[in-house]
Amino acid sequence: MTFAPSYRFTHWLSLVVIYLVIVAGSVVRITGSGMGCPDWPKCFGQWVPPTEASQLPDDAEEMLKEKRVKKAFKFAKYLRFLGLDATAQQLENDPYLDMEEGFNAAKTWTEYVNRLLGFLAGNIVLLLFFWTFLRYRKNRLLLMLSFVNLILMGVQGWFGSIVVASNLVPWTITVHLFLALVILFIQIYLVRMTSNTNTQVSTIPKIDRRLILIAWVIIVGQLFLGTQVREYIDELTRMGLGRDQWSEYFGLTFFIHRSCSWLVLLMIVVLWWRSEKSSKLNFFRYALLFLAIELSSGVFLAYLDLPGAVQVAHLLFACVLFGLFSFAVLDLRRKTLE
Repeated sequence: MTFAPSYRFTHWLSLVVIYLVIVAGSVVRITGSGMGCPDWPKCFGQWVPPTEASQLPDDAEEMLKEKRVKKAFKFAKYLRFLGLDATAQQLENDPYLDMEEGFNAAKTWTEYVNRLLGFLAGNIVLLLFFWTFLRYRKNRLLLMLSFVNLILMGVQGWFGSIVVASNLVPWTITVHLFLALVILFIQIYLVRMTSNTNTQVSTIPKIDRRLILIAWVIIVGQLFLGTQVREYIDELTRMGLGRDQWSEYFGLTFFIHRSCSWLVLLMIVVLWWRSEKSSKLNFFRYALLFLAIELSSGVFLAYLDLPGAVQVAHLLFACVLFGLFSFAVLDLRRKTLE
């Protein structure tokens, strides 16, 4: 099936915007800006967020607290429905839940920009679904994936607000990341189906192709392990422990995460070295570059007290690496896709 250039371009645009949403979400989490706008779709009852406290409604602080508590208690009901009574009770009794937060213009606008990017990404995915239905619905797999991604975008937006309102209940962050990776993978699948993009990894020896698949699986696992480490650090911070004390409490998860990072590095270096001797594929050069940046940011986070921008870079390049290897894994099955 031949696809219009504008249709292929829009799929690429959707992928880029989804990455921007991941970056924005990371910034929101690191800066604690999730409740920067207590209401939705407006922000403090306004379409354009305030820039100073004098522009707020009289009951702004009470509104923020009320919205947060209401959303958290509503989520607690879902948890009880799923049989997670202990987690629901922990959420309802969280002493930080109704803590008042003063107005912070930077946090408000950080959250608002995140919403705008999420709104943009959702509308592009919605456009692609209708475009696919009207022009390319004969390709049932393409239509189904477009619809699934549209639904997942809506679920992800709703669940993101729950993650923040619930004061970062640990497992919700992991679920939030899982949904983001599924959305990313589906969009990469759609890009691969509608464009001529090819990493050419299907031309390399079988042993190298197996290494690519193993590396992809480890990268996925690393993303989840990294989330677990971040959740544990959040808990240690709540306990009042400083960075210099974290290493005393790090469990097995942290050491597995760190060790697997070096394992992925070793695998990619081997793949790059073998490629340079024969096919000289740019894929492995990019993979090595992105992994070097991702590992460097991870080392900085583990041993130095660096700003949140490093945390954002660590997550971003981990997701970029995931995307790059997802393209490769799909190319290994290109005959099935085509």
